[in-house]
Amino acid sequence: MPSFRLVSSSGDQSFELPPGRSVVVGRGVATDIAIYDPTISRRHAELIARGDAIEVRDLGSSNGTCINGSRVAEGRLVVNDSVTFGKVTYKVREIRPAGAEPLPLPEPVATGSTIVRKLMVSGGAAAGITSRDGPLNRGQLRVAAATAEERQAKKLSLLLQVAQKLTGELELDRLLRAVVDMTFQVMEVDRVTILLRNETTGEMVPTLSKSRLGDTQVQSVPRSIVDKVVEERVAVVSHNAAADTRFKGRSIVMQSVRSAMCSPLLDARDQILGLLYVDNLSAPGSFSDEDLQFLVAFSGLAALGIKNSRFAEQSRRDALVRSNFERYFAPNVAADIAQQDGTIRLGGERRAVTVLFSDIRGFTAMAESMGPDAIARFLSEYFSEMVEVIFEHGGTLDKFIGDAVMALWGAPIAHSDDPDRALEAALAMQRVIEELNRGWAGSGRPEIGVGIGISHGEVFAGNIGSHRRLEYTVLGDAVNVAARLCAEAGPGEVLVSEALLRVVRAPVEYDYLPELGLKGKTQVVQVYRVKTAGPASPPGG
Repeated sequence: MPSFRLVSSSGDQSFELPPGRSVVVGRGVATDIAIYDPTISRRHAELIARGDAIEVRDLGSSNGTCINGSRVAEGRLVVNDSVTFGKVTYKVREIRPAGAEPLPLPEPVATGSTIVRKLMVSGGAAAGITSRDGPLNRGQLRVAAATAEERQAKKLSLLLQVAQKLTGELELDRLLRAVVDMTFQVMEVDRVTILLRNETTGEMVPTLSKSRLGDTQVQSVPRSIVDKVVEERVAVVSHNAAADTRFKGRSIVMQSVRSAMCSPLLDARDQILGLLYVDNLSAPGSFSDEDLQFLVAFSGLAALGIKNSRFAEQSRRDALVRSNFERYFAPNVAADIAQQDGTIRLGGERRAVTVLFSDIRGFTAMAESMGPDAIARFLSEYFSEMVEVIFEHGGTLDKFIGDAVMALWGAPIAHSDDPDRALEAALAMQRVIEELNRGWAGSGRPEIGVGIGISHGEVFAGNIGSHRRLEYTVLGDAVNVAARLCAEAGPGEVLVSEALLRVVRAPVEYDYLPELGLKGKTQVVQVYRVKTAGPASPPGG
């Protein structure tokens, strides 16, 4: 009965599935396979490995479970199928048990007096390290052993040491240097070169080279060898490459390459990250089947290290981006923005938003009796509480204006219930202010009253400013109305426009106020004082 493993598309995560046992995938710490991604539900899906397949059952997740791109409630996975939880994709791999039939040995291909061997390479499976050559007919691998069994054990131990060294290095430059240095340690070669794939052009670019004499000038790898490895996804060894008609190329002749090996660096999805190339300049026929197989296994570990280092660098960049976003957005909104490339664009667009202004009544007079440090501590405490409430209700902090707060719902991420969220946030802000006042009164500090104004309408939303500094904000009549309503609101009041009440879904209890001629507007505005959520319906609802 086969055993299965889930390998993430990035290659950095791998989970084994015990046969016959139910395994729950989710974001919760109590799940069997914990995936910490905002698109994963706490209990997302159940997996059971039975026979030659894996049974999959979605557990009512928010973002669904897909098999090979199709969303399913239940389904079956087999080897090489893909399963996606939310936005996180895994590939199904078979675990080869100890003593299983080894993977194919390199295939010899005769071309005149030269032999070129090739070995198919897959990023999702470990290469075999057995050999036809035997312990007495070995090539350039630095392993001394009296028997084939001892040699096999030493090769496995050597690969384990390589894995421990490479997987612990997350800085790419240092990782590449470690790969080159370890290649010289494990094999008798004259030169080592690593080529990395340019993600824009797809070209294999020589990135780091080193010769046994210490020369670090980047070497040009024969174009014919590069093309062969990339096009066929094979590792190759050439004996007397300068005479090999399969690799006819001026660069080989000019470099006097007598023996060469090259292996692709593949990720778990069989995408080429780069190439690992070694050669000997004076010894034809120096590389054996065993050498090629070991180079493939070594390259697999190097590719995993490169993938991990890139993932770590991307994680550092994402963390920096997210920390910047979290200054203005709730953490879950910040995560959503960070994952959706292009959600926030330079320039702007017209869109419907809900705008909230809050302002402390009589703050100027109160501040006259306070020192600068006391004012700073007071505002920091007050703003911290207000921002938490805004974030809890999915809002965006636009800016602080003195002791005032401006917040948005509907930009840059919109939800169908943004007006309701804004109104609920305003009422929650007033409740929190009551709690703050009780605490401040007990410590002899002055109490405050806050007025809040909310409006809704189409505005311009985007990045505004100069070439030195851009700021994401909104401009439009709804902004002006919300600001004017805030100025009219008394301590503890929430004043809203008719435009807001027309789009709020939940019933609202309110007081009808006379029309107000607000400063800056030629037409009067109908104003409502919100009390609590109640049985009354919004006007025009």
